[in-house]
Amino acid sequence: MKSRLIIFSLAVLFISCVNSGQKPQSLFNGSDLSGWHIDIPAMDLNPDTLNPFIVRDGLLVSLGSPGGHLITDELFQNYRLTVDYRFAGTPGNCGVLIHASEPRALYEMFPKSLEVQMLHEHAGDFWCIVEDITVPDMENRRGPKDNWGITEGKGRNIKNLTDDSEKPVGEWNTMIVETVGYEVKVWVNGILVNHGFNCTTDKGQIAVQAEGSEVEFRKVELKVITKIAE
Repeated sequence: MKSRLIIFSLAVLFISCVNSGQKPQSLFNGSDLSGWHIDIPAMDLNPDTLNPFIVRDGLLVSLGSPGGHLITDELFQNYRLTVDYRFAGTPGNCGVLIHASEPRALYEMFPKSLEVQMLHEHAGDFWCIVEDITVPDMENRRGPKDNWGITEGKGRNIKNLTDDSEKPVGEWNTMIVETVGYEVKVWVNGILVNHGFNCTTDKGQIAVQAEGSEVEFRKVELKVITKIAE
C-alpha cells in the first residue's frame, strides 16, 4: 500500500512538473468549435434559432445575438489565458467568463462564474456572477458596501484600474487573465487592469459571451502556470 502511495505521489509530481513547463494550448483550432458547446436560451423554444457562434476566415466570431455563451467542455485551473479580440463593427459588449460552472445561474442566462469584461472602454472590469472576488479599494470600485452581492439587483460590477488600455476600434486587443488558486490578475495590451484575490472558486470552465456586439477572436490560448506574474 505504501509503495502505491509513493508511486502515485511521484506521478502527481511528474505531471505537475510537465504542466508547469508545457507549451500553450490553443482552445480554438481555427476551423470548428470542437472542445466547446453552446448554451443559448432562445434555442429552448426554437431549436432553429441562429447560433451566434461561428467560425469565419479562421476566426472565432461571436455575432452578439441571440444572447448566450460558448463554453469549454473541459474545466481548467491555474492558468494563463491569452485572448486576442476586436470588435468587427460597432463596438459594444462582450466578455470572457472564467471558473464557470452551473449554467443559467443568473437571469436564467449567465453561468455561475467570474466575468472579465470586454465592454468597449471598460475592458478588464470584473462582474461577479454568483461567485465573488475581493480587490483593493473595494468601496470606491464596487459602490456602497450595503449593495454588494452576487445575484440579481446587487452591486456585482468591480471597475478596472484604467479605461485607457484598449486600442482603437478595429485593431486587435490582447487580454491576458492569470489565475492561480483564488487569485486573478488581468492585463489588456500589456497594462495591468485588475487584480483580485479570495475568489470564491479556483477552477471551472471558460466561456465566451454573445452579448449584443459582433466580436472576432483570433487567439484563445491557455497555459498551465504555478505562479502569477508580478
